[in-house]
Amino acid sequence: MTNSQVIDIVRQTFMMALRIALPFLLVSMLVGIILAIFQAATQINEQTLMFVLKLLSIVAMIFMLGSTILVNMQEFFKHILSIIASGG
Repeated sequence: MTNSQVIDIVRQTFMMALRIALPFLLVSMLVGIILAIFQAATQINEQTLMFVLKLLSIVAMIFMLGSTILVNMQEFFKHILSIIASGG
């Protein structure tokens, strides 16, 4: 296996991790911003409210995107296994 092949696999791995994590990070960020504005407007300083709503939004995203993420991970794993089986 050449260096360029290894670098390509590492790049693909980082891209897969980004595709998996990005929806969760964006939803968490948007919920955090909306709740921060709400808390600033009402002067409610409850940290558990922020935590619980972010957790619920991430769980909802898992239910919505879980099967798609699983399919992407399976395809990537099969790709990596085919590279290993072919010897590079």
